[in-house]
Amino acid sequence: MAPRPMSENDLVAAAAAGDEQAFAALVRAHSDAVFGHALRFFGDRQAAEDATQEVFIKVFRTIATFDGRARFSTWLFRVTRNVCLDMVRAGRRTPQPVDPLTLEPLSAADFADDVVASRAVEQAMGALAPEDREALGAVTLFGLSYADAATTLGVPVGTVKSRVFRARRTLTGIINGWDGGEGHGLPARH
Repeated sequence: MAPRPMSENDLVAAAAAGDEQAFAALVRAHSDAVFGHALRFFGDRQAAEDATQEVFIKVFRTIATFDGRARFSTWLFRVTRNVCLDMVRAGRRTPQPVDPLTLEPLSAADFADDVVASRAVEQAMGALAPEDREALGAVTLFGLSYADAATTLGVPVGTVKSRVFRARRTLTGIINGWDGGEGHGLPARH
């Protein structure tokens, strides 16, 4: 009989006790979310790779301090956010802003091509205000509840909800070919 897969809590406990396979399983399970957040934060693939590596080095060194009061993904989001902010503070990387008015809207054909769509969405993510991008990443990439995201970001739950809503609205507008909405940042009405 095959051994039962370990729960995330079991993996964290095993990794904290020095089990390298458990740590590798955590990295595999969460590397896409960490990389995705870093890519959205910096808008640069190399910076995102550097940040992802730093996040998991930090997690490896500090996993024993994870106390289990929050979900592991919440703690990992905090570590990821702090590493990205530390890289900016140290002057090692700078987020690359994107002007949403210079983005090419996606055509219906672009959705058939996953690579083009993925690249266009990543580019559109760069057009979001940093606080909106961060809130959206916390909720969608890391799966944090609005309450957990609010605690982690140090803002009220309503602020997280409005930032996520604003981010989704902006992305929808860009993807649907918004014309700038008379300077209001809203999708054009037809």
